[in-house]
Amino acid sequence: MRTTYDEVDDILVLHLSDKEISRETSQDWNTHISYAEDGTIVEVVVLEASKQGAWPLLKDHAA
Repeated sequence: MRTTYDEVDDILVLHLSDKEISRETSQDWNTHISYAEDGTIVEVVVLEASKQGAWPLLKDHAA
């Protein structure tokens, strides 16, 4: 898995596979999933990732 984050546009992309994307679906206005021909997930894109709480992926919960 490879993760990229665009700080300027607040877009998080989780790359799960190097397979070719054959179709894409929107789960809601800010979450988009791309699939390979065999039905496996290739990538997940989250718009406004930090605003939605998806970025940063790991948060320090120490008090």
